Amino acid sequence: MIRYALVCDRTHDFESWFPSSDAFEEQTVRGLVTCPICGSTRVSKQMMAPSVVESAGPRETPGAGDEETGPVNLVSGNQQRMRALLAELREYVEQNAEHVGRRFPDEARKIHYGEAEKRSIYGEASREDTRSLLEEGIDITPLPFFPGDRN
Repeated sequence: MIRYALVCDRTHDFESWFPSSDAFEEQTVRGLVTCPICGSTRVSKQMMAPSVVESAGPRETPGAGDEETGPVNLVSGNQQRMRALLAELREYVEQNAEHVGRRFPDEARKIHYGEAEKRSIYGEASREDTRSLLEEGIDITPLPFFPGDRN
């Protein structure tokens, strides 16, 4: 897995994981990589520099037995706090709304047009379904997913 620092055409910074560099390129061309803040599909990679922890002295075999340096964190403190807040939001929705799975677009329409009881729901929707719901004036909000999130 590769984590890229990304930026959209509206200068929102974010990160995302991809199985490979080719997967990033393919998903970008297909319009599947979107800014989690504004939804823009005009996304590009940013330069990334990992944090480097200096060791106590020179080593004969760099990288061998890195117990002294430990793991390197590529996520800033602000990004960690944002992820924690988004995880709390996700947990709140999961605890206070009905999961309707892939029926989400149909259920959202039924609620919007008064064909079903008004209630909070969440589930899955394709990009096309999401655009269609928004064009119909149906108020929806994507929930964030991070690597390792449960399905």
